[in-house]
Amino acid sequence: MREGALPEKRAVRRAFERAATRYGESAFLQREIGARLVAHLEPMRIDPGRILDLGSGPGMAFDALGARYPKAQIVALDLALGMLQAARRETPWWRRASGTRVPALVCADAERLPLASGSVQLIHSNLALQWCDPAKVFPEAARVLSAQGLFLFSTFGPDTLKELREAFSAVDGKAHVNTFVDMHDLGDGLVGSGFGDPVMEMEVLTLEYSSVDAIARDLKAIGANNALPSRGRGLSGPRRWTAMVERYERLRRDGALPATFEVVYGHAWKVPPRHDALGRQVVDFHPRVP
Repeated sequence: MREGALPEKRAVRRAFERAATRYGESAFLQREIGARLVAHLEPMRIDPGRILDLGSGPGMAFDALGARYPKAQIVALDLALGMLQAARRETPWWRRASGTRVPALVCADAERLPLASGSVQLIHSNLALQWCDPAKVFPEAARVLSAQGLFLFSTFGPDTLKELREAFSAVDGKAHVNTFVDMHDLGDGLVGSGFGDPVMEMEVLTLEYSSVDAIARDLKAIGANNALPSRGRGLSGPRRWTAMVERYERLRRDGALPATFEVVYGHAWKVPPRHDALGRQVVDFHPRVP
């Protein structure tokens, strides 16, 4: 992704810190996509000793991952400390008191993982990648995964919130909706980072709302604010907001406004290093195309 299209890290952290205490009440879409993502593990032959929940939020995937892999240690990593504190509050006291294995909580950036190389067998990431630079996340994921480790993730594709983007584009030239990466580019990035034969899937989910204000409230409640560097730094004036709403209202059908979410699911296995007959590792170099 080009630099200007990447979310600003401080803005992302700030938004999710503010949303942490009530995130679970509004994250119905994230919960549904998370369930569908975990279901992708059904045919996978893997018995991880350690799982990294990358961008864990308040821990909505803990129960599903723990039930599927009861012997695995879960490491929950999130950029926002408030999200990890919420995850800790949601962990039953008796589980902590009884010594039952509970997730280890790590506040860190997905682009710079504070984990040892080859220390994880499964990385699970539900709707976190869109807040990062995939070109930095993928090599880090490959580094911390052991050979034949699995990277499983979901993220949003370019058509996400297309109605809101188009409605704002008719009002001014500023960026009001985050940019999302095409799944084919994500697949290429995985291959270039040491993963083999990535499998990418896409589905479109359309939510219906009573008003544009309701859409904005839901997005704010889960911390999904516009974090692009080119975003407007102040509130949209009432005249611009009204003009945008009028534009969006043209899409109303059967009393409801649509909000599109292009959901991308991906998984790929870390390719073990190749060696020659003398046991030396083989590294491929590809010349840049001018």
